[in-house]
Amino acid sequence: MSDGLNMSRRIRRTPYTDRVEKAGVRGYSVVNHMLLPKAYSTTVEEDYWHLREHVQIWDVSCQRQVQIEGPCAEELIQLMTPRNISKATMGDCLYLPIIDGNAGLINDPVMIKLSENKFWLSIADSDVLLYATGLALGRELDVEVSEPDVSPLAIQGPKAEDLLANIFGNHIRNIGFFKYGWVSFEGTKQLIARSGYSRQGGFEIYLNGSHLGAALWETIWDAGQRFNIKPGCPNLIERIEGGLLSYGNEMTRENNPFEIGLGKFCSFENNVDYIGKSALSKIAKQGVDREIRGVLFDGSPCPTCATPWAVTVGTAEVGKITSAIWSPRLQGNVAQALILLSFGTVGQRVTVKLPDGTKRRGKISLLPFD
Repeated sequence: MSDGLNMSRRIRRTPYTDRVEKAGVRGYSVVNHMLLPKAYSTTVEEDYWHLREHVQIWDVSCQRQVQIEGPCAEELIQLMTPRNISKATMGDCLYLPIIDGNAGLINDPVMIKLSENKFWLSIADSDVLLYATGLALGRELDVEVSEPDVSPLAIQGPKAEDLLANIFGNHIRNIGFFKYGWVSFEGTKQLIARSGYSRQGGFEIYLNGSHLGAALWETIWDAGQRFNIKPGCPNLIERIEGGLLSYGNEMTRENNPFEIGLGKFCSFENNVDYIGKSALSKIAKQGVDREIRGVLFDGSPCPTCATPWAVTVGTAEVGKITSAIWSPRLQGNVAQALILLSFGTVGQRVTVKLPDGTKRRGKISLLPFD
């Protein structure tokens, strides 16, 4: 069976795909019906060390924007999330759990407040546009839901700030974490946020206008040569070590925010109304019986975790590995897992069952890994 990706028009190219191909991409995934580069000429380990030391350019156009605009825009977004967004101001990027009527997680986007009546939701891999459209129609809200021509490009790594300051000016150094500002590019005004899917620092440029994609890539690529820039993509080792969650892996609609460590983003104030509040309130009162944890386990580098792996204590199954990979820094396999709370104490000894039937010794860890 081939694991290659058969291209079609249903799988959308990005404004940067031509440059990604020129840079030597050798593998893709598909997120939100759009190509996401997953591998270049370097190994995952080589990419990991480079990301920790230098700077990379990532095509993350698959983080599609759901634009919600109109007098009822804030009301619609609040209906979808238990996080109280009423205090958000222009310049803020807010991480949001989006839930359904049973408090199941639908997505975990970043909300960008552009004005009092205009927002972007930078989404993970599920159809938030359809959910928002349905709620707007059902509630008869005065709002327009659309997908704008916006394609994020991530610049990640410890040299990202110096690189972008060199291109756009030192004012970007003043942008706070999960805040945004503006840069000028070829006569246009473009949003830039201090954010990204790594713990190594960096920015995301929300390019408004796909026709500028090649020019933006080339500008950053050329200026980045003095900073040892390389093409990259979200790195699985760095993601797992950093405790960054992946929708579709660590969480689906089968999970609620409290299981995934997102309880701090859940408001139960009387003035905050959202779909699933009753169900989430019940869960908050009763508590959950499992939570996300880290697992460090021994042996040779583990295979790809394409389906959840059992975690056991003795003969009892106490959880499931959701993502896993070998960590060259920690010299062991690192994983994220949903674990029963009664076995979730840091240091708890566990056994991980791999798909080939072998068993590995492990222990529970907090996230992120040290």
